[in-house]
Amino acid sequence: MTASGASRRRPALSAPEWAVVARKRLALLAPPTRLRARWRRRPVLRLARRYLGGLHGIEIGGSSQNDFGVDVVNVDRYGEGDEHYRFYKQAEIDAWGYGRPVDVIARGHELPFADKSYDFVLASHVIEHIPDPIAALEEWARVARRYLFLVVPHRDRTFDRDRPLTPLDELIERHERGFESDEDKHWTVWTAETFRELCDYLGFEITESRDPDIQGGNGFLMILRASPRARFRRGPSAAPLPSPRPEPRPRHRT
Repeated sequence: MTASGASRRRPALSAPEWAVVARKRLALLAPPTRLRARWRRRPVLRLARRYLGGLHGIEIGGSSQNDFGVDVVNVDRYGEGDEHYRFYKQAEIDAWGYGRPVDVIARGHELPFADKSYDFVLASHVIEHIPDPIAALEEWARVARRYLFLVVPHRDRTFDRDRPLTPLDELIERHERGFESDEDKHWTVWTAETFRELCDYLGFEITESRDPDIQGGNGFLMILRASPRARFRRGPSAAPLPSPRPEPRPRHRT
């Protein structure tokens, strides 16, 4: 046997020593809980790639546990050096092995981008943290050309299960008085049905929905077209309300 061949032979280790090596190699792999979570998310990842693959978008508050594997600019209200950033990013690293970097620091409902400058806006478990979700949806529709891809926690499958659902009238009232707060909490509690009510009020067409978003998931998924129709007042008068930023209707060639 040549010297080079001898150098490629496995070292002569005892069974206990090989057991130690095996444990170290297994420690480098993703833990079972992480692998199970990734396996359960496969259907929603396929859905994201079907709608968003090949497009360029914005993700609000993107994190490693909700990584959809699409081309996005990650927008977050906290950046490096902020205490919240360090806390949440360290939690991501501890749970998933890496932390998603923040590309642009901005509030989720005040984006520093031009109208219709991106193909989509993606937000997973984010909109409930924004005190005025109507302002957020209108802002995301302003920036996006095609889709709003949203995952929202369901009241009955989270720690909000004992809280009352947030009525649409309260959301409208918050929006009309420009309500804002820096407190980080779940400001709004929805089910898929009450979120649909909000979308109908704002004139958003729901292209596809899933409830739950994944098997055993605690949220629901809504894919909205980014150009809302004209809104209508509720009640006997049913007087139409203009959309916040009306978009020209596309012309179809005959």
